[in-house]
Amino acid sequence: MYKEIKGVKVWGNPLESAVDQAVTCSQYGNVEQVLLMADHHKGYSQPVGGVVVYRNQISPSGVGYDIACGNKAVKTNVKYEDIREQLSGIMDEIAQSISFGVGRSNREKVDHALFDDPDWDVFKEIGKQEHDKLKALAKKQLGTVGSGNHFVDLFVEEATDDVWVANHFGSRGFGHKTASGFMNLAKGAQFSDKVKGERMEDAPTLLDLDSEIGDMYYRAMQLAGKYAYAGRDYAIQKVLDILQAEALFSVHNHHNYAWKETHDDKEYVIVRKGATPSAPNQWGFVGGSMGDNSVIIRGVDSEENRDAFYSTVHGAGRIMSRTEAAGKMNWKTRTRSGGKVTPEQMKQAIKEFGVELRGGGTDESPFVYKKLADVLEAHKQTVSIEHVLKPIGVCMAGEGEFDPYKD
Repeated sequence: MYKEIKGVKVWGNPLESAVDQAVTCSQYGNVEQVLLMADHHKGYSQPVGGVVVYRNQISPSGVGYDIACGNKAVKTNVKYEDIREQLSGIMDEIAQSISFGVGRSNREKVDHALFDDPDWDVFKEIGKQEHDKLKALAKKQLGTVGSGNHFVDLFVEEATDDVWVANHFGSRGFGHKTASGFMNLAKGAQFSDKVKGERMEDAPTLLDLDSEIGDMYYRAMQLAGKYAYAGRDYAIQKVLDILQAEALFSVHNHHNYAWKETHDDKEYVIVRKGATPSAPNQWGFVGGSMGDNSVIIRGVDSEENRDAFYSTVHGAGRIMSRTEAAGKMNWKTRTRSGGKVTPEQMKQAIKEFGVELRGGGTDESPFVYKKLADVLEAHKQTVSIEHVLKPIGVCMAGEGEFDPYKD
């Protein structure tokens, strides 16, 4: 059940900084409702785990820098018992076959039909140079994973011994440059100008959906969404090939995106930043941490889910910032100091949970997240848990990666 605080519908334990930010969002533009999912925390301009329901407006800052960040999960025809002894080698191969880290390029040249999508013309309208640079970057990075909390993981559904593959990432550098470019245009700057003076407390950047720039952003966002889908498809297929497996069932969803939806016969733009769509019978993947279960969920037809504008959590929710957990990074020496979580603590926790880890820093350790079961408890009237997945292999970017994304 949710509570209402200053007009904001809040699930779970309210964090004052996120509630204050949500209230600020409600004060700008044509807002119908602002909601906070139980995994909420303060973000850039709009809380992570925050949902803002607009009338005929869209917010590039609300969608955020990692446009269409999301998850794909597939159930395979492989049983855990059949790969248990080979797991270490499998994780080595995943780490070697897929590029992790900021600014990384795919070692393979990947061609895809989305590069012929007519929505690329949006960038031609901005300028030929911008179009050509962004398209080249997108082609180079398709199928790469990035850093931060982005991953490619193996899971076992212990009830059946089925192996699942899942990943978490978005539209990479293409999405980041698209977001910053349109936020520049909204402020009267040039698309490719360097973004300056950003603060977490910045008011939402808003565009009227029926304006020229609003329509252009919406089309560019959709293209970034297709790009993120294609990248996650590619990464999943790489792992299936390594496992020599087939996908029997798949779930695929964004959680940083803006959707045109109809609720109570009224049309809205729903900006979900770190929130999963959960319409009745809609499937979704919600990730825990490297030392906690993840779940496959399905939206239920309930009054509370309607009140939530069919939205739910996207993860467990951070309880410790990256710097607090890992310490301050000295980029000259590539070392951190002052963190609350040591590498030894993380390794011990992962070992006890039975996870084969590749990459990952203490800022992504199990200690920095809430328990997913506690977060989901707050949403039990809106979603049903269909599959519980225990991580057995986790692959992420390494400790020394800088994450530019603001989510």
